[in-house]
This record gives sequence, C-alpha cells and structure tokens, in this order.
Amino acid sequence: MQASYLTRHPFAKDVINVVIFVVLVIIGTTFINAFVFRSFNVVGPSMKETLHSGDRLIVNRLPVTWDKLRNRPYVPERGQVIVFLNPKYIPGVEEQYIVKRVIGLPGEKVVLDNGVFTVYNDEFPNGFNPDDSFDDQPLGPASHEIITTVPDGHLFVTGDNRVGNNSYDSRSGLGPIPIYDVVGPVSVRIFPFDDLRFF
Repeated sequence: MQASYLTRHPFAKDVINVVIFVVLVIIGTTFINAFVFRSFNVVGPSMKETLHSGDRLIVNRLPVTWDKLRNRPYVPERGQVIVFLNPKYIPGVEEQYIVKRVIGLPGEKVVLDNGVFTVYNDEFPNGFNPDDSFDDQPLGPASHEIITTVPDGHLFVTGDNRVGNNSYDSRSGLGPIPIYDVVGPVSVRIFPFDDLRFF
C-alpha cells in the first residue's frame, strides 16, 4: 500500500497547515473587526482633555451588531464618546474616522447660545444643558451660535475641546452625522498604558 502524498512530502503538509492557519486568522480578524470590536488612534486635539492625540481606543461593535440583528438602527446614548465614519471624508484631505461626544439625538432641538448648549425634547420641553450630565467637562465655551433640529436618523456631536476651531463637529461644518455611519461607542483607552480608562 502506497503512502499518501502528504505522508511522502511532509514539507507540503507544513505549507498547507500554515496557509490554513493564515486564512483562519484573516477570517477571524475580519469577523472581530466587523462585529465585536475595532481599534482606532486619536488624531488631533478635538477631544482634549478627555482624549489626546496618539491615544489608542477600543470601540465596542457589539451594540451595533446586536441592533442590526434585530433589524433596527443603533442609537448611542447622549454623552457617549463614539467613533463614526466621516460623512465628508476625502482621501488624503480629511480623516476617515472621527471621535466625538453625542449631544443631540434624532428629533431634538439643539440650541447653542453664549457658549452653552440647551437640548429640548418631549421629556424636557423647557430644555436642559447636556454638559451637566457628563463626567468630562468640555473645554471652551463653545463657539458658534446654533439653533437646529436634529433630523431623523442623525446625531448632533461635538468635541470636548470647544475652544476656537479645535473641533470639527456638528457646530462647525460637519453638520448632523448619519446614525448608519456610527462604528460604535468607545469602550476603553488602552494606550498610553499608564492612562488606561474605561468609558
């Protein structure tokens, strides 16, 4: 009885095993990035002092995946720091992904007057300052005067560094961002290692 090809050629067996391993790693990494979590670097000062340029973040994809499985859009909570696809992304000109804080939810009226945000909705018809509920207080006062209603399927977001033009966000040209562009909420800062933080 003749030995099998792989028995007679152990090197070929090793090559096939390595190829299978690499393919499984690629499939596993793609699955994790698409449905479980993704990693991003912070670029720029727009989220200072909450986040700094060079911070490495883990974004939790599970809430987005879970809502997609239930055939409904994922809507983050007010105050969450999220990463989303830049709706005005131009390769080589703009960053593809942006990190900001959620201020206004779909259907809410957002007013920025004298550096203070006020959000109006059915629960708070007289309005409230969303910044009062955040652990991280923004730098600034926020510039620009705004009165807008957040469209359905969109969010109003800002950076935590609202001094001057330090944050490109819903106040300053980005406009409301589509919910379907949200990658997910920031879960943890893993770098720098001495400044680990959960969100």
